[in-house]
Amino acid sequence: YNNEPIEAAFFSTSNGYTENSEAYWQNAFPYLTSVESPWDEQSPKFYEQVTFSVREFEQRLGVTLPKDGSVGKVIARTPGKRVALVDINGKQLTGREVREKLQLKSTDFTWTRQGHNIVITTKGYGHGVGMSQYGANFLAKQGKTYKDIVTYYYQGVRIQDVSLVASKF
Repeated sequence: YNNEPIEAAFFSTSNGYTENSEAYWQNAFPYLTSVESPWDEQSPKFYEQVTFSVREFEQRLGVTLPKDGSVGKVIARTPGKRVALVDINGKQLTGREVREKLQLKSTDFTWTRQGHNIVITTKGYGHGVGMSQYGANFLAKQGKTYKDIVTYYYQGVRIQDVSLVASKF
């Protein structure tokens, strides 16, 4: 990108979209922007469901659930349609914080309270930034070339011979 090697980030399975780099990490890279990746729905890693006791959920997230039986509310989503911010009984957490503290597969999640348990369903597997491995594999099976795949997932890049940029290192 702009005659410089890229950060070729990749992950397992999208939720149907890749993610802007700055929605998950601090830095914005113009070639790491959200694109559709609908092929991932065929991945065996597309959905996952996990269950936590209310107590464990509260402890891991450092929250107290409201008495009305609700869990929390998604108050913002990312360009890649993942959870950006939630509010749980007045405490705000990023989707990434929830993912990491609960060890979820993705920041695209929904949750429901069922008695003394919280059931969380995730879509996708990984941070979502860059190229989806399952998406790329499905594109290759459809006959797309590596150039087609790379330039789809990394927007605005050009594929060059490494010898043209190696002298810069």
